Amino acid sequence: MTEYQFTNNWFGGNIPTWDYLMNQFKPATILEIGSFEGRSTCYIIEKCSSHHAIDVTCIDSWEGGVEEHQKGTAMSEIERRFDHNVALAQSRAKNPVTLNKIKMHSVPACCRLMATRGEQAFDLIYVDGSHQAPDVLADAVLAFNLLRVGGLMIFDDYLWCMEAQGKEDPLNMPKPAIDAFMTLYARKMKIISGAPIYQIYAQKTGR
Repeated sequence: MTEYQFTNNWFGGNIPTWDYLMNQFKPATILEIGSFEGRSTCYIIEKCSSHHAIDVTCIDSWEGGVEEHQKGTAMSEIERRFDHNVALAQSRAKNPVTLNKIKMHSVPACCRLMATRGEQAFDLIYVDGSHQAPDVLADAVLAFNLLRVGGLMIFDDYLWCMEAQGKEDPLNMPKPAIDAFMTLYARKMKIISGAPIYQIYAQKTGR
């Protein structure tokens, strides 16, 4: 039997919270910024397609970030596993799944989506790309415009940092960018309270 090919389970701890939110929001159009091997993508396909047909767009350059370059990660293998995994998830889906793979950096990819699909095109946007603060902030601002009012935005790795504790570089952390975005958009985004703090879950309340 063909099985998923994952080398990590970073996403697994988020599943109970995601299960609750996916049952509440039931997103039909989903954008994922940063896909790696497709662990979260496969969850989205299997879970969200249980409600209805879905359209999933995945943005990733599959070039790897600073962390992958330091480790010498073979990104071509990561992309191959992504392709295998999402194809398997589609074959197991309970309703039709349209998968759009965009192999680009996130900023030009989001701009292209804005031009082709327009604003408020997505019910759910998962921001899980670069861990560098300037990149995260750019992804968040673009994602806001692509998210419909009432939709859900999820940020991964809120507490992640590259350096050891006490030696953190704020430019190498998603947290300062997420904090800045949520402060500037405080009248248009509402944090969903009660969830584990390693991810930030927020609903768009206004344009």
